Amino acid sequence: MAHLNLAQMAVQSLLAEVSVTPKPGLVDPVSQGPHPDMDVFTFINSATSLVPYFETCETIGRNYKEAASPKLFAAIRPAGIQAEQTMFAATNGVNTHKGAIFALGILVTASAYAGDEAQTSEVIRVVQAMLTGLVAHDFAHLNEKDPARLTAGERQYLKYGKTGSRGEAEAGFPVVSTVSLPYLRQAQGTTNACLLDTLMMIALNSEDSNLIKRAGTAAILPWAHQQFQEYFNLGASQTTEGRHKMQQICQTFDQKKLSLGGSADLLIITIFLGKREGLLD
Repeated sequence: MAHLNLAQMAVQSLLAEVSVTPKPGLVDPVSQGPHPDMDVFTFINSATSLVPYFETCETIGRNYKEAASPKLFAAIRPAGIQAEQTMFAATNGVNTHKGAIFALGILVTASAYAGDEAQTSEVIRVVQAMLTGLVAHDFAHLNEKDPARLTAGERQYLKYGKTGSRGEAEAGFPVVSTVSLPYLRQAQGTTNACLLDTLMMIALNSEDSNLIKRAGTAAILPWAHQQFQEYFNLGASQTTEGRHKMQQICQTFDQKKLSLGGSADLLIITIFLGKREGLLD
């Protein structure tokens, strides 16, 4: 039996995410949001440049014979570093998919290792085995590092104790497995509506590190969560009132130059797992 083409599904997931419209503070086919340096074509170029990377992840996962462990993650990390350079070359230096290279590369590898018949829960267990100790390892010596060379994620860990995308990944993407994927399984409406509402469910139930970075403070979270809750209270994408609320949120995010980049990465993973489950074409 032919294998699932996980690399193709990964790229489709990247393209599906950028196609969803409207999205607060994110690029879509209609709007650049607060990102003057990128548009939907930048994301298309970025996504398609990553095909070889996801093929490498899939091959490594399918051929790995030992028990899943951090050694499996170590096996794909050099490919991930190279993929970032490939992305920057395709986008003239714009960071479109750095977070997705990390998260989706892990998911493709874990899915390939677990096998096409494996349940999503088994894929998540492989992810957890691959990333055991990741946060402790990557953040071990931050206090000794030149403050000017700290990444945004490292700064947030030191300032707020938030582990960001690494912590979410090491825990097995709990927002995806317990919130967004179950939500997508029962979502109603067009593909665009389902994915938009799934994105907002992610944003409502997570502490988006990109939103904190843009706002310059974690104090942005309660306000943002209130906006997203009102969107669902009004019926989300299924009602005129909900759609009007979304337009208001998008306008506010553009004016304040806020973004939901972390939530977008989790939507990409949700789409990938949804495709693997047959929820999406």
